[in-house]
Amino acid sequence: MSEYYAKSSNSLTFEVTKEDQLIGKLTYRSWFTFNAELEALDHIFQIEPKGFWGTTIELKDQERVFLKFRMNWNGEIVIQTYFDGLKEGYLFKHRGIFKDAFVLADQQGTELFVMKPHVKWSSMNYEYQITTTEEFEAIPNKEIVLINALHCANYYMSMMVAAIV
Repeated sequence: MSEYYAKSSNSLTFEVTKEDQLIGKLTYRSWFTFNAELEALDHIFQIEPKGFWGTTIELKDQERVFLKFRMNWNGEIVIQTYFDGLKEGYLFKHRGIFKDAFVLADQQGTELFVMKPHVKWSSMNYEYQITTTEEFEAIPNKEIVLINALHCANYYMSMMVAAIV
């Protein structure tokens, strides 16, 4: 079991740390866009919406897609990874009404981590505490999956706000 923290230095950049060691960054290009850069494992990946409505989001390096995600009809985010030629599937979902948290589960339904958002009211920025399981720590490219899940949480919250307004 490990603890990670994601902190927003401003409303566009999140830094993810483990034991005060920088794991990676998620940087949005501008407000109200899902385009971003994910920096992890000494590499920078692009995150871009695809399709006419932009409902599928891809993480890629140049033209090679490493990860895709989209929200399904019941508000869960379906994630597919394509690392080292292997396709894996995950489900990212919101849990609780008053105890807000996000959970990442594998295809068998095993919870891999719990992500708890905290609002910093003084700056209106989010911070996240992420508690992972041993199963998650064994995943290849776990840093990319973890930072992308941060993007999924931000995507989920913006889609829910848009649905309310």
